[in-house]
Amino acid sequence: MNTEIVDTMVRVAMQAMDNAYVPYSKAAIGACVLASDGTFYTGCNIENAIPRLSVFAEEVAMYRAIADGKREFDGIAVIADTEKPFIPNGAVCQLLAEFNVQEIIMANMHGVLKTVTLDELMPYARELIGNPMQLDEEDF
Repeated sequence: MNTEIVDTMVRVAMQAMDNAYVPYSKAAIGACVLASDGTFYTGCNIENAIPRLSVFAEEVAMYRAIADGKREFDGIAVIADTEKPFIPNGAVCQLLAEFNVQEIIMANMHGVLKTVTLDELMPYARELIGNPMQLDEEDF
């Protein structure tokens, strides 16, 4: 992914943070997913008094894209006001694995970016086909 696209994704994800509903943690997070057709979808975290009902910014962005009929993605950017670039959690990585989103741009509000692949963050994410409980011996 070229620098211009990465910069745009981070900027759009940063703008999405403004819409976060975070009355409990006060920690706004923004995300921007790039569909393979070039369309950007944004998301922000939305908290609830019942934690299980809260949703992650990356989920919102992905679900918006999926609801719009998208199934192929080039990457996702996620940003928060953290010391180091914001790292998606395991549940988000599993969602990204389901749709084979391989490029993950992690950023913070200080301009620090780190781009990694999904395999680097979660090397044993369940694939679309196959039994997630079976690993080959060479995987260890």
